[in-house]
Amino acid sequence: MPERPPYGSAEASGDRSIAAVQSIRQALSGDGAVAMYAETSLTLPAEAYQFPAVVPKLVNLPEKTGSFVGRERELALLEAAFGDPGGVVVHAVHGLGGIGKSTLAAHWAAGRVGDFNPVWWISAESPADVDAGIAALGRALLPALVGVLPAEALRERTVQWLASHDGWLLVLDNVSDPADIKPLLARAPGGRFLITTRRGATSWRGLAEPLDLDVLGPAEAVELFTKIYQGHDSHDPGVPELCAELGRLPLAIDQAAAYCREAGITPREYLALLADYPADMYAAGAEGGDAQRTTARVWNVTLKRLADHRQARNILAVTAWWAPDAIPRSYLAPLGTPPQITEAIRRLAAHSMITLHGDTISVHRLVQAVARTPAADALPQSRQLIWQEREMAALLLETVSLKLASDRGTEGPGRVWATHVEALATRSVPEWDTERDVELYGLAASGYLVDGHPVRAVALAERALSAAVRVLAADDPMTSVSRGVLAGCLQMAGEQERALALYTQVLVDAERALGPEHPDTFEVRGQLAQALAWAGESERALTLAHENAQVAARVLGGSHPTTQDARSVLEELRRDADTRTDTEPEPDAEARVREVEDQLARAVAESGESDAAVADLRMELLFAHHDAGHRAETVRAAEEAVAAFRRRYGDTSILTLYARAMHVAFLYWAGDKARARALAPDVEADIERALGSTPQAQHLLSLLSRLFTGESG
Repeated sequence: MPERPPYGSAEASGDRSIAAVQSIRQALSGDGAVAMYAETSLTLPAEAYQFPAVVPKLVNLPEKTGSFVGRERELALLEAAFGDPGGVVVHAVHGLGGIGKSTLAAHWAAGRVGDFNPVWWISAESPADVDAGIAALGRALLPALVGVLPAEALRERTVQWLASHDGWLLVLDNVSDPADIKPLLARAPGGRFLITTRRGATSWRGLAEPLDLDVLGPAEAVELFTKIYQGHDSHDPGVPELCAELGRLPLAIDQAAAYCREAGITPREYLALLADYPADMYAAGAEGGDAQRTTARVWNVTLKRLADHRQARNILAVTAWWAPDAIPRSYLAPLGTPPQITEAIRRLAAHSMITLHGDTISVHRLVQAVARTPAADALPQSRQLIWQEREMAALLLETVSLKLASDRGTEGPGRVWATHVEALATRSVPEWDTERDVELYGLAASGYLVDGHPVRAVALAERALSAAVRVLAADDPMTSVSRGVLAGCLQMAGEQERALALYTQVLVDAERALGPEHPDTFEVRGQLAQALAWAGESERALTLAHENAQVAARVLGGSHPTTQDARSVLEELRRDADTRTDTEPEPDAEARVREVEDQLARAVAESGESDAAVADLRMELLFAHHDAGHRAETVRAAEEAVAAFRRRYGDTSILTLYARAMHVAFLYWAGDKARARALAPDVEADIERALGSTPQAQHLLSLLSRLFTGESG
């Protein structure tokens, strides 16, 4: 009888059978398909490795559906994509972190558990997470092998099962990199995958059909808030106000509503806390919730992935201080070379941190808020960095303003630029304002004034004057300029007393700093005369304007541009005061027509038809012809003035609307009353739509109304 081996012996026979003697570290079946680790020998029957012929109902979904609202469009798209057996098998829901991708996926999957089996949720932020999720599915399919087969072997068997079966649904949540799941998608083409990811649509070409997820609509945002903050009145104006401030981002609304409910505070009180303590509120989550699922932390993973690209980080840093939408890509040019900026924008868009719209980008307002808000426990160096980033944002806007000043016909870009300056002012503490900001705020205020937004213009002009007094001095020339800008804004906003007081102070400043006969002083004196007229003091206004024009002619000469401006102010006030008849020629009116025509020809030759000075001179020519009694020439000049203002400022700028109203008035005066009546309704409608109930709107509407009631020619 042969001697037995010292440690015993065993033989393996049959498919997938394994024999082992005493302690082993690893054993493989004959075909190498199954691996196992053990400390003692173990023989398993072949049936232990077989998946059941009929899989029991398996559902593994997170509790994410309780706060679900809306999303009818996205749900319909998912139904269409997964409902057809021959349809899309892989769908990637992509969007900004916190926008509700996982909640949408969980809600939709929960409604389809009767159509698929298994329905299995896998956290897929990393390859290790994917492997762990597949192994967990394997343990549910083969419970007899729990604790027996190692995870690697169980995962392989599970992938083999997925490859040979259909009718299942896997939700791969929060995929960071498509490459992490590409092998799994390639090996299991017969089932259904629903993916959530922050990676943009272009990252999924050839792998999955993308579905872009946006923020909630206004009504949906309010519904979500009230659903979480139980018992709150959905008609409370504080609810939509808070939702709008949070950019209608589901995660932020969920966080705010839960906090309000637990703290027993109202939405308005939460808004106040958010304004005063942004870092604390962005980091504050509900008791017992996921500490990482707050608006301050939800983008950390993505930001770390972008940390190696300086331009991408800088773009987020500076755009945090601007308006969230319509950010021209050209604004970012000074931050790097064209390839660097293009690559930075590509990476930010690929990670859903920005959205591309042709030549512009947009950034969610909460991404901006977090980017410009230092953490509550931030070191002083971090706060200094935030200030430096804000200064860079202001410097870029200054660079753009210089470019806009040299371009012609840039009404649209100028309006966009003003909105970003306004955002910079709103998002900065006044103590951070510099001399650069004084000029930026003043220019933007003037732009808003031209566009018929006097209230917004006043707010910016007040900020400019406040900064000038603090940064410069009360008697600095730039401070005086800021007073003048604010005075003009107040005048157009209907605050005549404040405007008159400021214009008076500006004249005092000019006479003290420049002297009473300086060209700039004559200009300020004319502005004060106009302010007196607007305030109802017509007699004082005419006296001051007449004296100003006479002295300017004596000191500067009759052909000096400042003298011509002073005369224009006087003529305008005379017309408004009806001190002469419409047919009475103005003294030297023919000479005035020739002078303006010469000035206009030079301006067109030097600057082109789109220049602001050309539009102003065309309006001057209109009045010069009128004063000379030239009816046909007046109408033609009015039409050319309207075209010039439309070209420069757009169709509904207050300056264009004034020119259009003058066109109607002079058509009536020239005898073409039928055409005047035909044009008037459209002009009136545009005035009401663009200017609302502002004083300038009432002034223009009153002028048109008097035409057709016989009160005025």
